[in-house]
Amino acid sequence: MRRLLSVIYLFLACAAVVQAKNYVVCVGIADYPGESEDLLLSATDAMTMKELYEKNGDAEVKLLVNEQATANAVVQAAYEVFEQARSTDVIVFFFSGHGLPGSFICYDGKLKYETLTAIMSRSMANSKMVFADACFSGEARQEDTDTEEQRHKAENVMFFLSSRSGETSIERRFGWKNSLFTAYLERGLRGGADINSDRTVTARELFLFVNQGVAKQSKNKQHPVMWGRFDDDMPVMIWRKSKK
Repeated sequence: MRRLLSVIYLFLACAAVVQAKNYVVCVGIADYPGESEDLLLSATDAMTMKELYEKNGDAEVKLLVNEQATANAVVQAAYEVFEQARSTDVIVFFFSGHGLPGSFICYDGKLKYETLTAIMSRSMANSKMVFADACFSGEARQEDTDTEEQRHKAENVMFFLSSRSGETSIERRFGWKNSLFTAYLERGLRGGADINSDRTVTARELFLFVNQGVAKQSKNKQHPVMWGRFDDDMPVMIWRKSKK
């Protein structure tokens, strides 16, 4: 009887994984108002991540680039997309653009980490992730923001940010279509980080792959950081289709 129950539980768990859906908001801002703050690859970064999740199938993805990505529009998109998720689903927020300590810079203003975390905390999804390719995104660790990071760590949201405090995030690489962090993030989620080839990329696998790749390519000038309240073995990408 115990053996039968174990088989049943395993079947139900596998079924839940197969039925899980990804709810994703991708934001990329290369063309800011004026010209002095413009970037090169941020909009492309967001489109790359959108294509990645859509390729895997069963994903609801909202893309906002450049002037579309006002602070209000990003907040509204996050509310509308993430509220659809069930407990077995995954919600993901991706951002590429300028950053400040504790904030992402949208087309017309700031989006604070605490605002994003509050939105994601309302979702029923058990797996919640933020990926950010933004200069100074890791500076939530500095000085008077220590308490802010501790507050974020108490939430059930995984933050994977492109650089440590005091580091800028490298955008340009000759011949690359994406910023350095996004390039390795996409490769890792696509399967490069799947060390044991079980078609599931875990948080730990992703961190090791991206951190090592970015540090090497930047000659130790950039080091991604990951924090929050989550299990190291939490699946961040489960491949239903071919990873090629």
